[in-house]
Amino acid sequence: MAGPLVSRARGGLRRRYTPLSDINVTPFVDVMLVLLIVFMISAPLLTVGVPVDLPKTEAAQLTDEAEPLVISVRADGGIYVEETKIPMAELVPKLVAITGVKPDTRIFVRGDKAIAYGVVMTVMGKISAAGFSRVALLAELPDEATRRR
Repeated sequence: MAGPLVSRARGGLRRRYTPLSDINVTPFVDVMLVLLIVFMISAPLLTVGVPVDLPKTEAAQLTDEAEPLVISVRADGGIYVEETKIPMAELVPKLVAITGVKPDTRIFVRGDKAIAYGVVMTVMGKISAAGFSRVALLAELPDEATRRR
């Protein structure tokens, strides 16, 4: 680390400074830590959809690169496309408007486990009748304690 040089000149001390050649990384580390904390707090909030209590299943998880369209059916019977509540009559026109002319768009239906099976099947039937062929149900994987029974 460079420091000041002291030289004697004409009866007194005179300081001559040399430029510091070290990089001060403290502000950089401070900014990076703040960004890390912001991302750690905001990451769980990025989940899509409305809160739905999904049933548990033993099936394997699907892996797909394309972002699917998520339709949620809540326990109160409300139907949501992503996070927007819509009536049943507007479901198909809304899907057609969102996907355009791509009937092979992946659509996931999330149904609350407290809702009647027929309501979820009605939603899936309307979607299939509109020409969408890649419709799937979502379920929650059981935890390890339940899986061993």
